[in-house]
Amino acid sequence: MTNIETCNIASRLGRGADEKPDSLAIVEISSGKQKTFKELQNESSLLASGLIQSGMKAGNRVLLMVPYGIDFVTLTFAMFKACLVPALIDPGLGIKNVLKCIKQVQPHGMIAVPLAHAIKKVFPSTFKSIQHNVTVGTRWFWGGASLKKLLDSGKTDFKMASMEKEHPAAILFTSGSTGTAKGVLFSHDIFNHQVRILQEQFNITPDETDLPTFPLFGLFSIGLGITSIIPEMDATKPARVDPKNIIDPIQNYKISSSFGSPALWDTVSQYCLSQNIQLPSLKRIIMAGAPVSGDLLARFENIIDKNCKIYTPYGATEVLPVSLIDRREILDETWALSSQGKGTCVGYPIPGVEIKIIEITDQPILNWQDVTESDANTVGEIVVKAEWATRTYFNRQDLTQLAKIEDGNSFWHRMGDLGRLDEKNRLWFYGRKNQRVVTELETLYTIPCEAIFNQHPDVKRSALVGTGSKKMAVIIIEPVNLERIKSQVSRKRFTEELLERGAKSSLTKSITKVLFHKEFPVDVRHNAKIFREKLSLWAENQK
Repeated sequence: MTNIETCNIASRLGRGADEKPDSLAIVEISSGKQKTFKELQNESSLLASGLIQSGMKAGNRVLLMVPYGIDFVTLTFAMFKACLVPALIDPGLGIKNVLKCIKQVQPHGMIAVPLAHAIKKVFPSTFKSIQHNVTVGTRWFWGGASLKKLLDSGKTDFKMASMEKEHPAAILFTSGSTGTAKGVLFSHDIFNHQVRILQEQFNITPDETDLPTFPLFGLFSIGLGITSIIPEMDATKPARVDPKNIIDPIQNYKISSSFGSPALWDTVSQYCLSQNIQLPSLKRIIMAGAPVSGDLLARFENIIDKNCKIYTPYGATEVLPVSLIDRREILDETWALSSQGKGTCVGYPIPGVEIKIIEITDQPILNWQDVTESDANTVGEIVVKAEWATRTYFNRQDLTQLAKIEDGNSFWHRMGDLGRLDEKNRLWFYGRKNQRVVTELETLYTIPCEAIFNQHPDVKRSALVGTGSKKMAVIIIEPVNLERIKSQVSRKRFTEELLERGAKSSLTKSITKVLFHKEFPVDVRHNAKIFREKLSLWAENQK
């Protein structure tokens, strides 16, 4: 039997192979390929052995540039077993940002599809640290091994090495939604903590079938020992998913649990309502990546079974999860307050998490003794402490110093978000710290101000930004119906309606400028976080 106490996160796959060897571990809809837990265990062990045979050594950082699917999952677990450190970078960040991330990692090896290897030839200086290459697919004019060669050279008697809890497991890059994408260093211990917390908080049982639409949660599914169905979609464009590619596997495989961004579920839920489709097999939906609106949650009333839970956890790449709330509490209580500009309630701290609100500052805070804590219902900066919080950004001590506050033998992570704790110890999210608008007279927070304008039926979403050296507050509107901004007359009328609405709230009465934008720029990972920095630059150039 596999000892689950072994710190290597890959030992959880071994437990699945021991307990349910012939059960499906993973199904890839696009190719029709599937693997049982035993097959995934054996193949990842062969690959781990093959990687070591190819010259890679424990602790080597390896760039993994393979689309989310069976190969991605198998290779990731193979690297965990070989004590290699996969570096995962969203290709949707764009070539310029991806190259910056690669320079930051300085990888020793690269496992990638042919296109990525071709790009390496175009930008050799970025990839100069790479000594070992593996191609997933057809190998063209570069050297290195193929995936098949690794499997053929792997030894069947491979034994996973033991390791310390703090041994590096992976470098996962943030989505870069508020600036530079940062490489977050994970240990095997942190991954094990996260799997345990997810299992406990969501009451996940071994007989479940999951539809993860985001790579990290696909890996968690395997760690949880449940069947993972990978839908046919571009994981970097969840908002543009074909809803049938989510609905059909839910129905065909009787999916019980699914993780996805609010943008994905917005697309899927609208299609379900228009086609009168129900999804009764779902016991649980997890939406994360951006604030989730009550309007979206209300849409599920006639789609899911009454016992299905919809959770909207709060967290970040650096520490996940932090807090949790379910759909019912939002719709019954908190959404009405959110609509009045009191922030988005993201729930109660997960057991094992401490949340504090501190006085806002953009400067590093070296020690907890230097912190000024805020009272209940006072807006400030959100900081958290948890055993599964990551300690450092890889090769970015400057960013680590900005994000961590030492506290004895422990530390607090600064989320980079603003919010408040209410009298029930629930956390209310007010927006990103660096997106607040500080005018000469007041500080405006994005989420509360936008909530006022989002009440207008013709507003799809809004974005508060600051322009000019004195930070004039501007509200930018993405309309539901573009007809409303086609002519000068209709645009003027729409503007008047919005300003009239804003003037009625003490939060937004100082906002006197409205701009319209046909489609907001959003993050590549969840397609839901608004790039307000880009909108601010755009607004500077508008009349």
